[in-house]
Amino acid sequence: MSEDAGTASAAPGLNAERTKAFVDAVVAIAMTLLILPLMDSVNDSAARNHTTAEWLIAERDQLQSFLISFVLIAMFWMLHHRLFVSVVRVSAALFWITVGWMLTIVWMPVVTALTGQVDDDPLQKAIYIGSLIATTGILLATRIHLLRRPELHSSARADLRVGMSIDVSIDVSMIVLFALALVIAIAVPAIGYLALFVMFLTGVVQRGVSRLLR
Repeated sequence: MSEDAGTASAAPGLNAERTKAFVDAVVAIAMTLLILPLMDSVNDSAARNHTTAEWLIAERDQLQSFLISFVLIAMFWMLHHRLFVSVVRVSAALFWITVGWMLTIVWMPVVTALTGQVDDDPLQKAIYIGSLIATTGILLATRIHLLRRPELHSSARADLRVGMSIDVSIDVSMIVLFALALVIAIAVPAIGYLALFVMFLTGVVQRGVSRLLR
């Protein structure tokens, strides 16, 4: 065992495996809750004798919101999972940062239902995309905390610093692109939440941010 790993194992803190399991459960529940508005709409359509085509047309906005949010939560979970793979201890500060991150995830089904069922307006877009910025921002705060507290990690200090530096540039790139998507969604209402497709540029922006950080 490396010196860093031994230090981490001896460091006081909360059990990392239970924290990871807690996060996984919260994310799974949030992803499941996304489907509830659609389930309710199926019951309503059945009561009104709507056809499948009529249901699809009537719920197209809710379906779009569901798919976008489902993919985004899955992406956030993957990033958080990668971040916590080598965490062996959870400090009190790290726990509360993680609780803040989970709060933004649990909030997603609410704003998803809002975007699918309430008439579109700039405030709605600000709340939805702002929530995505908050989730990414807290993930960035988690990385910075772990970078400053290597005793919580089993990774060697050099490997941790290199890996975290790369991931920090990804988080910063995502925040920049989410902010850009918000501006586009508000400035061009016809595009709406499709502006989130700018996230496909994450790799390009990340390379530029990485060079700036170096």
